[in-house]
Amino acid sequence: MTALALSLLLAVQQPGAAPPKIQALIITGQNGHDWRATTPVMRKILEDTGKFEVRVTEEFRGAGPETLAPYDLIILNYYDRRRPELRWGERADKALLDFVRSGKGLVMYHFSTAAFDGWEEYEKLSGANWRPNQGHHSARHDFTVDIKDRDHPITRGMKSSFPELNDELYANLKWQPAGSYHVLATAWDDHSLYKGKARQPIPGDGIHQPMLWTLDYGKGRVFATALGHDAEPMKGLGFIVTFQRGAEWAATGNVTIPVPAELLK
Repeated sequence: MTALALSLLLAVQQPGAAPPKIQALIITGQNGHDWRATTPVMRKILEDTGKFEVRVTEEFRGAGPETLAPYDLIILNYYDRRRPELRWGERADKALLDFVRSGKGLVMYHFSTAAFDGWEEYEKLSGANWRPNQGHHSARHDFTVDIKDRDHPITRGMKSSFPELNDELYANLKWQPAGSYHVLATAWDDHSLYKGKARQPIPGDGIHQPMLWTLDYGKGRVFATALGHDAEPMKGLGFIVTFQRGAEWAATGNVTIPVPAELLK
């Protein structure tokens, strides 16, 4: 046995050794939002837990199952701008779907919900999508995120709500059939803030809109967050905690990352 092999064996057998880190890949490189600013923020948010090792690819076109094989979790920070040349291609599309179906995890981040208009299986994977004539928001503003399921591993132990500062509040997305996704948290979309400029009808004073949700896809798990338009609201504790815990849940099915005292119920 070589010295390297022996050292690796001893490291595995060492009592009390730290568990292996969750291997995560951020897929980015195109977006209608500032992916160059948000990608390093989400990478740091995850790696600050000590539980993730995160890599980034800015080019997923032409990728295949071998690209994703080393990973436990994919984070999407991608929007193809409805340009055919920015679509990944059949092989890469299938690799992503098969990755999640096999039991791995996916985090759907903010405007990634708008990607790949016309790809029906991506919509099933997302739970909800920003689509032509389905998706709008008022001007950026402060709002409150209300936890609707306080028993889910991602939100368990958290206060009933947390503030979200200067962010976009997504509304009227195209949703998959009821029962195919699970809402964790919502926010009140105040229709008076549109000042008559909404692109779609929004009758009434307002409505609660989902901000955080999960779904199962095959054997895998998807966590979606509509929060975090740019790097500034991503600094909020509510965003950080739900992103970290949502990512861990998607990757493993469990959550061990603690809720900080400021958000404990």
